[in-house]
Amino acid sequence: MSRSFKALLDFPIADLRPFSMKIHGVNLNDNYNWLRAPNWQEAMREPSKLPLDIAMYLNAENDYYNEAMADTIDLQDQLVREMRGRIKEDDSSVAQKNGIYAYSTRFDVGAEYPLFIRTPRAGGNEQVFLNVNTQAKAYKYFDLGHTAISPDQKVLAWAADVNGSEFYRLSFRSIENGTDLDYHIEDVGSIAWADGQTLFYVRANTNHKYNKVFCHKVGSDPSDDVLVFYEDDSRYDVDVYRQRSGTYITIQTGMNDENEIRIIPTSDCATPPIVIEPRSQGVEYYIHHQDDTFFIHTNADDAIDFKIMKVPVVAPSRANWVDLVVLEEGRQIVSTMVHKDWLIWIERHNALPRIYYVAKGQPIITAKVIVFDEQAYAISVDPGLEYDTDMFRFTYTSPTTPSQIFDFDFSSEQRVLRKTQEIPSGHDPLDYVTLRTMAPSHDGVQVPVTVLYHKDTQLDGTAPCLLYGYGSYGMSLHASFSSSRLSLVDRGFIYVIAHVRGGEEMGRNWYDASKFNCKTNTFHDFIAVAQYLIKKRYTDKAQIVIQGGSAGGLLVGAVLNMRPDLWAGAIADVPFVDVLSTILDEKLPLTPGEWSQWGNPKADQQAFDYIRSYSPYNNVTPQDYPPILVTAGVSDPRVTYWEPAKWVARLRATKTDNNVLMLRTNMSSGHFGKSGRFAALEDTARSYAFALKVTKK
Repeated sequence: MSRSFKALLDFPIADLRPFSMKIHGVNLNDNYNWLRAPNWQEAMREPSKLPLDIAMYLNAENDYYNEAMADTIDLQDQLVREMRGRIKEDDSSVAQKNGIYAYSTRFDVGAEYPLFIRTPRAGGNEQVFLNVNTQAKAYKYFDLGHTAISPDQKVLAWAADVNGSEFYRLSFRSIENGTDLDYHIEDVGSIAWADGQTLFYVRANTNHKYNKVFCHKVGSDPSDDVLVFYEDDSRYDVDVYRQRSGTYITIQTGMNDENEIRIIPTSDCATPPIVIEPRSQGVEYYIHHQDDTFFIHTNADDAIDFKIMKVPVVAPSRANWVDLVVLEEGRQIVSTMVHKDWLIWIERHNALPRIYYVAKGQPIITAKVIVFDEQAYAISVDPGLEYDTDMFRFTYTSPTTPSQIFDFDFSSEQRVLRKTQEIPSGHDPLDYVTLRTMAPSHDGVQVPVTVLYHKDTQLDGTAPCLLYGYGSYGMSLHASFSSSRLSLVDRGFIYVIAHVRGGEEMGRNWYDASKFNCKTNTFHDFIAVAQYLIKKRYTDKAQIVIQGGSAGGLLVGAVLNMRPDLWAGAIADVPFVDVLSTILDEKLPLTPGEWSQWGNPKADQQAFDYIRSYSPYNNVTPQDYPPILVTAGVSDPRVTYWEPAKWVARLRATKTDNNVLMLRTNMSSGHFGKSGRFAALEDTARSYAFALKVTKK
C-alpha cells in the first residue's frame, strides 16, 4: 500500500551495544539498553545531566523530526491560531463560596497561567493572592500541583514542579499580603490542612515513591516535622486528604486495586493514625464522614461494581459495615461524596453517568436522579469548598456541546446554568453530529464507540478518521467536548473514541477483562472498532490514523505489530511500549504496584511469557509499518524516555518499509508535555499536522 509520508534518507541510526539478561531460561537480548541512563534519577531532576551519547542521540532524532515535518510548519501555526481562537483569553471560573469569601481563578489576555483570586462576599475589592504567571516566568516548564487554603483562610499551601519530573516543591503563602514564607519543602505529594497552623503532607523518597506522611507546623523548620506514617510496601503509594466535614485527616495507602485507610482527628493531630479496616487482597474502600457515620464506597463482599455501606464512627471496622446502596447488575457506582445534609453518588449505566442524591436520614429508596438526554456525554462534579450547603455544582459536556457549569439546589431541585464555555471564534453545536454505536469484537463482545463528525462530512468511506484509545487501569474515556478536535473535524475528519476493555465504561468487568492474561482483549477491541468503521463506511483502512498516550501508547504499539496494514499513520505519545523490561525491573518506582495489572513476570513464568507475547518492543518484526510519530519527555517518571527511544531504534532497524518514523523528545518536560494553556496547543498541532499529512488532507 502506498503511503503519503516517506522517510528522509538521513534518519538517525542508534548504536548497537549488545546486552542480554536471562529470565526463566530465556535470553532477552537488547541492543538498545544503553539508552537507559545509569544516572536516570539524577537526569530526571536535571535533564542537563543526561549522558552525552544519549543526549546526542535524542537531539539527532529531534533534528530529524524537525526536518521531516518542516513542510507542515505553516499548517501547525494555522492550527495553533485556530485552536487558540477557540479559547476565551480573559476567561474566569465560577466563584466558590467559602465562609465570608468567594474564591475563583482568572486568566488575563495572553496569559498561560491563572490568577488566584478571592473577594469578600459582603462586598469589596478582589484580591489576587497567587499569580501563577509570575511564578512560572523563570522556567521552561511549570506545573502547579496541589493547592490548599488553611481552614482559617489565612495561608495558602501550594506546590510546583519546574521540569516535568513530578517532584513538587511546597511553599506557604500569606493570603493577606501575597508573599511566601522563607522556606520550602521538597518532593511533596498530596497535602491536607488540619487547622490554621497544622498541615499533613506526603513526601517522596529518592526513587519517586510517595511513602511518608509528615505533620508540619507553619513557620517551623521542616527538618523538625514529625513522621506520622511510613508505608514499607513498595507496591503502595500514599495520599493524604481532609474529610469534607473537617473532622478527620485521612491517610490512604494503596495500589491500583487495593487500599487501606487511616484517620486522625483534626482536634488532636498527635493522635496515632487509626486503621479503619486492614488491607485485604482485592478490596477497595473509600470513606466519607457525616455526623456519627462513615459512608463507605467499596467493592467488599464481591461487589464488583461497588456499593455504598455505612458504619458508626465509633466502630468503623468491616465487621460493622451495613449495606446502604447495594450492588445492582448493569450499574457501577463510580464515586461518592457528602454534604452535611446530603449523600451524593455517581452511577454509570451503559457507559453513561448519572447523579443520584438523597437527604440525610431519608430511605435510599427516596433517592432522586439528575438525568441528561444526549446519546454521548460526560459529567464532572465539584462538591465545593463548603460542607454545610444544599448547593451542588457539576459540569456537563458532550463532543458537540461545550462545557456547561450548573448549580443544583437539592432542596428545590432547581438547576441553574452558571457558565457556558465560550468559543470566541464561534461554534454551533448543530453543525456537528455525535453518536454512540457498538462494534463487535473478536469474541462477540460489543464495544462502545463514540463518533464525532461535521454534518457535511459524507459517510461514504472516503473520510479520514482519527481513532483514539486507552484501555488500562480502569480509566474510562469520557465523551466530552474538545475545541481543539474541531480543527480536524472541520477538515472532514471523523473523530472516534474506542471505549475498549481495560477502562470501566461498562463496569468493573470491562476493566477486569483486560488484566493479566486477558490484556490482548484491549488490542483486539481496538482493531475490531477500526474494522467496524470501515464496514459501516465511516472511513477506510487507508484513512485511519490511530493515537494513544502512555498505556494508550502500548495499545498503539501492539496494534501496529498485529495489523500494520489497517492504519494510514500512528501517533504514540509517551508510549508504554517496553512492557516486559519495565515490569521486570522492581527498582523502577511504579513497577511493584503494576504487578496487580499485568502480573509479576519475574516471579511467574506464565506472566513472563504472556507479557512477552504482546509487549510492542519485543514484537517488532520485519514487516511494513505505516508512518509513525512518537513523543517522549526526558524527565518523565511514568513512562521513562528510554522506552519510546528504544522502540523507535528497534523499529527503524527492523521494519521493511520506507515510511517515516519520527521520535520527538521534549528535553525540558515530562509525561504531560508542555505546560501552559497555549503552549500545550503546539503539541496538539504537531499531532494533527501529522494526521493531516499522512491522509493528504
